[in-house]
Amino acid sequence: MTEASAPDGGSETGEKVAARRTARAHERSKETRASVIYGESVAKWLITGGGLLVIFAVIGIMVFLVQVVVPLFFAGELRGRVVHDLGQPKEVAWINADEFQSLATSVSADGTVTTFHVGSGRLLASESLDFGGETATAVNGVLTRDRVAFGFEDGSVRFGRVGFDVTSVPRARAPTDLEQLNARDFLSGGAIFAQVQTGDYRRVAPVYEIGEAIAVSEAPIIAIDYRLGGTVERPTSAFVTVDAAGVARVSRSTIQRNLMTGQETVRTTTATLPALPSGTEVTSALMSAAADRVMIGTAEGLVYRYDIRDANNPVLAERRRVFDGDVAVTSLAYLNAELALVAGGSDGSVEVFFRLQRPGLDTADGFELVRARTHENQGAAVVGIGVAQRDKTFVTLDDAGGVWVRHSTSDQTLFKLERDGDPSIPGQVMLFPRTDGVLLVDDAGRAEAWAYDTPHPEVTLGVLFSRVWYEGYDSPGFTWQSTSGTDVFEPKYSLVPLIFGTLKATFYAMLFGVPIALMAAIYTSEFVHRRVRATVKPVMEMMESLPTVVLGFLAALVLAPLVEEWIAAVLLVFIALPMGLMIGAHLWQMLPLRTALRLGGIPKFLFMGAVILLSGLFSYQVGPAFEDLLFYGDFKQWTTGRIGTGTPFLFLIGLPLSFLLVSWAFSRRYGHHYRERLRALEKQSAGRLDFLRWIAMLAAAMLVSYVFASALTLIGYDPRGNVIDSYQQRNALVVGFVMAFAVIPNIYTLAEDALNSVPAHLRAGSLASGATPWQTAMWVILPTAASGVFSAVMIGMGRAVGETMIVVMAAGNTPIMEWNVFSGLRTLSANIAIELPEAVKDGTNYRTLFLAALTLFLMTFVINTVAELIRQRFRKRAFQL
Repeated sequence: MTEASAPDGGSETGEKVAARRTARAHERSKETRASVIYGESVAKWLITGGGLLVIFAVIGIMVFLVQVVVPLFFAGELRGRVVHDLGQPKEVAWINADEFQSLATSVSADGTVTTFHVGSGRLLASESLDFGGETATAVNGVLTRDRVAFGFEDGSVRFGRVGFDVTSVPRARAPTDLEQLNARDFLSGGAIFAQVQTGDYRRVAPVYEIGEAIAVSEAPIIAIDYRLGGTVERPTSAFVTVDAAGVARVSRSTIQRNLMTGQETVRTTTATLPALPSGTEVTSALMSAAADRVMIGTAEGLVYRYDIRDANNPVLAERRRVFDGDVAVTSLAYLNAELALVAGGSDGSVEVFFRLQRPGLDTADGFELVRARTHENQGAAVVGIGVAQRDKTFVTLDDAGGVWVRHSTSDQTLFKLERDGDPSIPGQVMLFPRTDGVLLVDDAGRAEAWAYDTPHPEVTLGVLFSRVWYEGYDSPGFTWQSTSGTDVFEPKYSLVPLIFGTLKATFYAMLFGVPIALMAAIYTSEFVHRRVRATVKPVMEMMESLPTVVLGFLAALVLAPLVEEWIAAVLLVFIALPMGLMIGAHLWQMLPLRTALRLGGIPKFLFMGAVILLSGLFSYQVGPAFEDLLFYGDFKQWTTGRIGTGTPFLFLIGLPLSFLLVSWAFSRRYGHHYRERLRALEKQSAGRLDFLRWIAMLAAAMLVSYVFASALTLIGYDPRGNVIDSYQQRNALVVGFVMAFAVIPNIYTLAEDALNSVPAHLRAGSLASGATPWQTAMWVILPTAASGVFSAVMIGMGRAVGETMIVVMAAGNTPIMEWNVFSGLRTLSANIAIELPEAVKDGTNYRTLFLAALTLFLMTFVINTVAELIRQRFRKRAFQL
């Protein structure tokens, strides 16, 4: 065997030298490999880039939402104005124009009809209607302006048509002699042709008709209005007239038309309205389309409202002063749908009135005119009002040359236009059918037309976030109803009910979900056996993967009907379950210490499950008796207020608060002595005594809660109609249950991880100091993990705020504002999901839905920001521990 010299002069064997060489060969290099450095550099850049992309994505979403929303608040744009001299100075009685702003027709008081091209002023025709040599002294027509009633000096009335015939002409059949009038329109044979996108032509031609005279009065007609109704084969017409003698009459005509021969048979009945006061100067008259009411405006500033539902016995229902002071009513008009009356005054006032039915009124029909909106004063007497056919826009003309375009719902003035001619010359004003322009023709033969673009006149910040008084409603309120089946519908775009619904759904979801999730997290972190925890936590995490559309489906089709059928049992569960768990806990305390320790794992967990099942079974069996005892046998009838009092509900709500109050009083008065007494007893005896103490405190709490509920009932308070109201199958209670089921896994998982991350020495130190596991969990572990637990709650809240499918399917989708747990709701996210697929791109509803998305975005941003600030405070406190 060979030997080698050792450094210290000794010798070592060959095996040792070989072993040292082998160790040196296998010795790990302490230098970082290039691949590791490269990998860390790549990971750093990927993580940084991913974070920046997330930030850019969030900013991009924000910018996109703002870009879509901002045009909602743009002011209207005036696109053009034309002024034409028609060369025929005559008193203008009526005007009309087609929806394409191609043709316009002016009818003078002597029957002369002048048709001209709006864009160029080119005269197309000048004809005369057969007025029988009479002069029209009063004219009015239907909303579409193509059906007109003329009243004459001899007291007769004629009905006519002043409209347009719009047809489509194939390109191959278009006239060859088309004369170009402007970039769009061509003239041929007295009609206007315009090429459409398909290459074919749209033909617009004027249509004039006048009927036979109908004798109504012997005095000149000074005010008239006209409405059509009925069916194709049996049309009806109704009109109201006021003559120079101050006599108001209502006439109804039924036209029986033979569809084979075209022959018409007219039957007319006339009734005289109750007389106006002597000397009354009538300025205008209106009739409703249903021919059930008449409005007559006077120079004395009064409106006389007649109820004519009984044609044989019309009555004066109301006499109302429209304006403050001695302001004359110079003009009256109905907005489309005839639920709103627009009145113009001699001082430039413009008011909107609703006819509302209210209890206790002294009017003949139980209705009254209520001032709902006061528009901006025009500064001069309003002598003409033209209303839009498709929305709530109207135009007012004053005697100083002002032509103001207004929107009733949003209470804003869209344009303040000025006449080009002499403002003292009377004229007629109207809005084009598409509400994209104004036409004015005066008695001097001058025609003026303005074209404008107001894509979203019905939306302002006030409409979106303030109370608005809508047509047909008793008072101002927050309302969302964006669509309907008719053009006369008044869109309602308040986002407040949607924000409220979002907060309501979130509140009930967190009310049910947070206590369960946090208690489960504390239990599995601090008390349960590790084998049970290893099973429970993965199951809870798997719950998070359930699709919310499945949860919503089950909520709507299974849970909602089940809860409705067993509502008393469901309410009883809220009492029976915590009481059952408390009874089970006290029974467990009575077990011998050795037995309790031996069964502290899975058996204890199974015992808790059995207690929960028994509590549910108890509620199921006792539910009907519970309903009979507290809710007079029918809970749903009780919620409507038809039976019983509010005492039972107040008792149930006050019971937990009363128990806390009794517990606090007991602890303050006897707590120290009671704890000393327990320490002196053996475990089983102490458990029995503590159980008896709990029973006594529960009885005392029930007594306190009942006294409190009875006292509130005696002073007249009833929760029904507020937090409790009529029961709807799909309601906030069901939504709260299912959304809580959806958010519990998020909150539980994060909170449990935060509790487990608390350093073990804090837990060990607390237990070594004599604290119980419960005291350790509540006063050491939970405060230390508060930042993580709070983050878990806020993440769950974010999930609840943005939840869509559960709310869509289970909430009833009713955008109402009430805290009633048994009523439905609509959230911002659900509203977007429901309405966006059918919203017209770039329309008002489309942009408002994007505003709802932006509002939801900002809500979550603010909530998360505040939550982060609070979390940082909790984190600083935890570091101090």
